[in-house]
Amino acid sequence: MPRDYYELLGVSKGADTKEIKSAFRILARKYHPDVSTEPDAEDKFKEINEAYEVLSNDEKRARYDRFGHAGVNGAAGGGYSASATGFGFEDIFDIFNSTFGGAGGGGAGRRRTPGAGSDRRVDVTIEFEEAVFGVEHEIEFQRLEMCEVCDGSGAQEGSQPTTCPTCNGAGEVRQVQQTFLGSMVRVATCPNCGGNGTIISNPCNNCDGAGRKRQKTVLSVKIPAGVREGLQIQVRGEGDAGERQAPAGNLYVVVHVKDHIFFKRKDNDIILDININIAQATLGDIIRVDTVDGKVELTVPPGTQTGKVFRLRGKGIPRLRSDGTNSGRGDQLVYVQVETPTKLTEKQQQLFEELAETFGGEIIPQTGGRGFFDKVMDFLGGEPK
Repeated sequence: MPRDYYELLGVSKGADTKEIKSAFRILARKYHPDVSTEPDAEDKFKEINEAYEVLSNDEKRARYDRFGHAGVNGAAGGGYSASATGFGFEDIFDIFNSTFGGAGGGGAGRRRTPGAGSDRRVDVTIEFEEAVFGVEHEIEFQRLEMCEVCDGSGAQEGSQPTTCPTCNGAGEVRQVQQTFLGSMVRVATCPNCGGNGTIISNPCNNCDGAGRKRQKTVLSVKIPAGVREGLQIQVRGEGDAGERQAPAGNLYVVVHVKDHIFFKRKDNDIILDININIAQATLGDIIRVDTVDGKVELTVPPGTQTGKVFRLRGKGIPRLRSDGTNSGRGDQLVYVQVETPTKLTEKQQQLFEELAETFGGEIIPQTGGRGFFDKVMDFLGGEPK
């Protein structure tokens, strides 16, 4: 019994013409007698060709769907009929082009062009203040550099690469094969020169004929002000050298920022937590606080509570644009914690006891307004109020 045509092409009964044609093209590449190494390729190709001739024709397909093979007996003879199937000679040429790498005496050139250099990555770690103000950082890494002896040619000093005798400098070789369509030309990369078109008879002793040599390099890289953790800085042309003077790759410097002992970063603002004593909070005071620019005076008004935030304008981190320039600076936000004493002198104990008598001991819950917990949530989830 002949096999089901849909099964032969590996498509469903609901497949459209495009799916059927695509399936046939794939199978034709695999089983065509002139390109296949399968032992039963010719028989299989006749089967799939017969199936395609029926299923690609709406009238024949309808008869096949209704009556099976009996409905199309004599309609498909197993030979190749381009006009009957709509699968033209340009399609079969596609099969040969994909298999032989070019047909009909033509084909694109296969000479290998020199490869561009690879990119390199270097990780650097900088201080918090260096991330704020920028820094010129010296980095040390290894990369492929052009051989200074042969100037990248790969040939020994005083000699030059010579034209490959196998391909005569074309970088490709051609072989004529006989097919059912006539003589076809198979184009392949030259095995002698690897597609370069030249060979090196006397390799350079310094680079072993590679034209490049791995060397340690020291480079000064400018890290802009306002850089943040994980930012990549691209330095064009500072990666590996290309083959035979092809363009060099790029260098990517990945920046890591050390944590500061008391400063924290939030976007372009700097966060600073400070403790003040109960007397300063109650009576007010003028204190000096740290910033990345040095110490500045801060006025603490009388009655300051824990969670109070003071904003120091322009004392934050520069806003870094995509072009590496800056547009102003963020602010420094000073969060106040009123410190309750845990150890008192005898005199301090006496004074607090006298003060406590004036306040009384009644506890009154807070009503309305924004409590300390609200301010903490503002800090964690958004702009402090």
